[in-house]
Amino acid sequence: MKGERDIVAIELDAKSIVRWSPEVEHERAVAVFDLLEANRFRLKNGPASPYRLVLSLKESNLVFDVAATGSAEHCVLELSARPLRRVIKDYFLICDSYFQAIKGATPSKIETIDMARRGVHNEGAELLREALEDRVELDHDTARRLFTLVCVLHIRG
Repeated sequence: MKGERDIVAIELDAKSIVRWSPEVEHERAVAVFDLLEANRFRLKNGPASPYRLVLSLKESNLVFDVAATGSAEHCVLELSARPLRRVIKDYFLICDSYFQAIKGATPSKIETIDMARRGVHNEGAELLREALEDRVELDHDTARRLFTLVCVLHIRG
């Protein structure tokens, strides 16, 4: 997959976001960087890649605004964010525990929390992948990075 890039530009809708802590901004920046380096995101019924993607929240829906680069072709995918809420909440809780732990917990405690954090993150990525599977061909790493960005959109103050 290294070097494969269906998404060549991504942004989070400014109306969907609030001010982030430095840790959240770092996670967002890393997810965007890694996503743009390599990703697999192909619409099953829509324009061919490469794409520009705008990710946003509209009411209780997650919106993927996908535009083919170099053409006027455009596709909007909406899915309910409700099925993701529990895992997003769990992810926020475990991330908070992780950030608290790195301030002074033992290395083994930090490692245990980090393993749990990755497990919840994988669960969220898989839920997102399943929600999109009828419309998008998506690999695991891309789903993980998109899940990170979905979580960023859900941060409220």
